[in-house]
Amino acid sequence: QVQLVESGGGLVQPGGSLRLSCTASGSIFIINTMGWYRQAPGKQRELVAVVTSGGSTNYADSVKGRFTISRDNAKNTVYLQTNNLKSEDTAVYYCYADHSSSSRYHFSRVWGQGTQVTVSS
Repeated sequence: QVQLVESGGGLVQPGGSLRLSCTASGSIFIINTMGWYRQAPGKQRELVAVVTSGGSTNYADSVKGRFTISRDNAKNTVYLQTNNLKSEDTAVYYCYADHSSSSRYHFSRVWGQGTQVTVSS
């Protein structure tokens, strides 16, 4: 079984920054894509950013130029550096990892528990 543990959320003023972290542990053979989604109250969950095992990244238009996703494969950890935060970034942020527990490369997705980011003055 694989678990993801997130940290780094909190309350920040507009224009501020936060660094979210998400570490995978358990029966992991290989992790392919890792990423972050977010869900604001009353809204659908939306993709924020993804990073492949090779380091390729993709971002939602709303966060381009402000957020940076990165990963440390040796630590099975993905990070989301959030800068110039806006009130509309307020949401619960969820990380995910597409992993396989064996060399058969049967991938499945596991989710973190979510971490609250609140941007308010």
